[in-house]
Amino acid sequence: MVEPVIEIEVVYAAVDRQVMRAISVAEGVSIRAAVHASGIAAEFPELNLAQCPLGIFGKVVADADSRPVQAGDRIEIYRPLLADPKEVRRLRAAKAAEAKARNS
Repeated sequence: MVEPVIEIEVVYAAVDRQVMRAISVAEGVSIRAAVHASGIAAEFPELNLAQCPLGIFGKVVADADSRPVQAGDRIEIYRPLLADPKEVRRLRAAKAAEAKARNS
């Protein structure tokens, strides 16, 4: 018996370029398995696909190893944060307060 096949997209945005791959996978395959099947790891060897956070249409998926893909899904591979957002906000607020104190 032939397994049903569905069409999905796998996307990754590196610092200098973006890649979008349209692939066909067997129905019921997990999100992470679909990302591995896309071949993006060969193009971006620095990616640890076993650990990278994944999402669908901008929403992070917590259980990417067990959640099956659905036809038309756009799976997104997220890069790790370069800076802690809380720390960046704190530094920005401190700099603004310092500038305000100088201008007063």
